[in-house]
Amino acid sequence: MAKFLIVEARFYDHLNDMLVAGASAALKAAGHEVEVITVPGALEIPGAIALADQSDLYDGFVAIGVVIRGETYHFEIVAGESARGIMALTMDGVAIGNGILTVENETQALVRADPAQKDKGGEAAKAAIALLELQGRFA
Repeated sequence: MAKFLIVEARFYDHLNDMLVAGASAALKAAGHEVEVITVPGALEIPGAIALADQSDLYDGFVAIGVVIRGETYHFEIVAGESARGIMALTMDGVAIGNGILTVENETQALVRADPAQKDKGGEAAKAAIALLELQGRFA
């Protein structure tokens, strides 16, 4: 049994609830322990994961959040930089599943967040589990 930390940028409560539910269900179904923390936004997720990884309290991580395109360039910055930060940590060997939705509108987010539909939270959790298993294989 491994211990996973779900780091969520809690901006859209109803969407995050679904993403966290899907991620938690997938992790628990695989026999893992789950803890959830909240950060202000998607840009803070990589930093929180880096801090938590230094603690050695967790074996893997799931990043959860929703970034919906607006009328400004802010969407591109948040979507790109949060993904870049997560990828940099992953390339350093941290087992992270990226469940940050980057969508055009709330309708797209609802379909992707809902565990009964696309279940992107569950998919991110399964990706984190797969990376943790590869760590063990290559250790």
